[in-house]
Amino acid sequence: MSTLKEKYEKDIVPELIKKFSYSNKLAVPKLLKITINVGLGEATINPKAIEAVVSDLSQIAGQKPVVTKAKKAIAGFKIRQGQAIGVMVTLRGQKMYDFLEKLVTIVLPKVRDFRGVSEKSFDKRGNYTLGLKEQVVFPEIDYSKVEKIRGLEIVVNTSAKNDQEAKALLELLGMPFRKVS
Repeated sequence: MSTLKEKYEKDIVPELIKKFSYSNKLAVPKLLKITINVGLGEATINPKAIEAVVSDLSQIAGQKPVVTKAKKAIAGFKIRQGQAIGVMVTLRGQKMYDFLEKLVTIVLPKVRDFRGVSEKSFDKRGNYTLGLKEQVVFPEIDYSKVEKIRGLEIVVNTSAKNDQEAKALLELLGMPFRKVS
């Protein structure tokens, strides 16, 4: 069992019950899923880019990602309906906790000029979105085999009713929010 999941059950749940005075522990917000998404506009010109990103994302997440396809044609971007335009993977359960633990303890501290993640990336429903400019900050990615640096988007879905509850949950899980001075 993940140390982060144990920490959630033993330490974080009682602390959130005390802070927000929930009636029972089932009302306490919890992580539902983490989605990692890479948009590939270049896939229209370079179809091999999809294979490279699928390989990178499966190493990062520990499970096979899904190739996303365009729902409708957009002439301005030279995209046809059904064309592959991105890659995404959804993590739940144990893999989700393992990924979040790796993200906050190993990956984010490796980001250059890192001063914390923004508090403004909540969506008013308790979900948090975080963007990384390069996939090479993950320890699984071999820098010498990367043909192009690509950014990725990480969405943390929680069962929190509002951003305040979600921020408290993520803070207790170790998410390093930027200190506003």
